[in-house]
Amino acid sequence: MDDRRLASTPTGLVNDNALVSALRNTYLSFLERRDALGLSNPGAFENISREVSRDVLLTNFMFTGLRAEWNKPISNSPIFQLSHQLSMGAQGMSPYTFSALYGSSKVFLQGTMENDGSLVARSNYRWNDSLITKTHAQIQSSQSMLSVENDYTGRDFTASFKMMNPSIIEGGIKGIYIASYLQSVTPSLALGLEAVWQRAAMNSSPEALLSYGLRYKGSDWIASLQMQSEGPQGSAINSSYWRRLTDKVSVGTDLSLQFAPGLSGQGGLMGGNLQKEGSATAGAKYEFRASTFRGQIDSKGRLSCLLEKTILPAVRVTFAGEMDHLKQQAKVGVGVSVEAMSEDLMEQAEKGASQAPAVPF
Repeated sequence: MDDRRLASTPTGLVNDNALVSALRNTYLSFLERRDALGLSNPGAFENISREVSRDVLLTNFMFTGLRAEWNKPISNSPIFQLSHQLSMGAQGMSPYTFSALYGSSKVFLQGTMENDGSLVARSNYRWNDSLITKTHAQIQSSQSMLSVENDYTGRDFTASFKMMNPSIIEGGIKGIYIASYLQSVTPSLALGLEAVWQRAAMNSSPEALLSYGLRYKGSDWIASLQMQSEGPQGSAINSSYWRRLTDKVSVGTDLSLQFAPGLSGQGGLMGGNLQKEGSATAGAKYEFRASTFRGQIDSKGRLSCLLEKTILPAVRVTFAGEMDHLKQQAKVGVGVSVEAMSEDLMEQAEKGASQAPAVPF
């Protein structure tokens, strides 16, 4: 085909268009400058303060009462494990829980059954290196819940869309819908946005929330800031700071402020009669050879600590304690976890013959 016939085709007309060429050159130039910055993925918007909230502070670790857990690994690759958990005097925990877990490089499945018949199921599927779909279902006697989330992890950004109890069968859209985006702007700075739309019932008005996020990473410290606008209900600000003091010691602080209009219609956000409420939490994490200690104190007078100690290769003991000085109350929790791994699996793990897959948790 000669040049005149090629130019008369739709592809040739598009390639020869001056506007298309200018847009293509601008986009290629943008990609080159973006590559030159050396940006990395900042993580998901919901985990913008993960070093403080999920690693140092005790929010996800604290418990009370007695707890015993027995884990039975069946396979290392793919991962297959059974678990039995007993608890006594623990707040928010079932007396008996059975769970099964399966994980490969593409699929993650987990099912949990409690003694009262409640069922919790999780399913994650990795479509490719960037896209993961996560499904969470919960069936209880009082209520049920279903959530579907799609996470896209780019080279220097993360986008997510989540639906909780979505429904269109009543003549309209119900449920909770959350869309978030976090983008690295410089090697140290990341900016993000999260939008929430929700409607509990068709006879109620929908509500929308908007949150802005900032994450800055230094050489040995990370700071984050989140601002949430709740419309007439008020607004909230949350900030966190994490710092690694040594290879074994890290500290973190969390500060939350909430602003709400006055009661009985007296004033509002612009009227001066603004109700303000805040809380501050500081914590530290110490990692030893065979144990981990976490401690924290907050502005409400609560002092908490948690110690995890590995006494044998397959046995781990956990002690948790909390003292509320203002209410003159104390809580204590003790847990034991046993991992009954067979000799064959232990030999495989020691020799490295069975490599654990990168499970899409």
